[in-house]
Amino acid sequence: MHARLLVLTPWHFVRLMIRPSDAGACLASAAPETSAVLLRLVIPLSLVPPLLAYIGGAVFGWHLGGGTPLYISPAGLTLISLGYFVALITGFLSTAAVASWMADTYGAKREYGTHLAFVVLVGMPVILASVGHLAPHAFVNMIVLIPALIWSLYLLYRCLPAALGTSPERGMLMASSLVAYLLVAGVSLLGITVVLWTGGIGPTLGV
Repeated sequence: MHARLLVLTPWHFVRLMIRPSDAGACLASAAPETSAVLLRLVIPLSLVPPLLAYIGGAVFGWHLGGGTPLYISPAGLTLISLGYFVALITGFLSTAAVASWMADTYGAKREYGTHLAFVVLVGMPVILASVGHLAPHAFVNMIVLIPALIWSLYLLYRCLPAALGTSPERGMLMASSLVAYLLVAGVSLLGITVVLWTGGIGPTLGV
């Protein structure tokens, strides 16, 4: 199947997300170009959570508990949103690169465009759950994001063998390796953020 036969729109990937039995076959039968996936999916979708976080933080302020909301200046919100956007782009691209690098080990396809499209599919529930940023309360966002993370994990394990052309046994091992990478990357990002913020590199808070 020619790459152009895979519809590269966020709405199409939302439909694939809720039909995991079809998602793997759809990705397996196509060879999407990296540039098309990047321009039509990765960049537009990576804009959504930062934009929602900016709106929620500017209008309501962030609630970390039951106290007074924390407000960040417009310049600080812009800085955070830009960092959020860069982190999402980096996350999509690096996860696809790691998956492509692992492909030989697990007998999977190596085409980077396919891996990037697959990573977008897996990340789609979390992108949609970022609507919780409009109500910027830590507890609300946890309630919204936890089910989304569970669905993303389900998509990862369910769709990887078919989408990347490997056996179910190897697919489970590859999916577990990707989860390990994402956990390490997430913890590293949190550590870097804490170090920078405590070192004075970051926005200031107000009430």
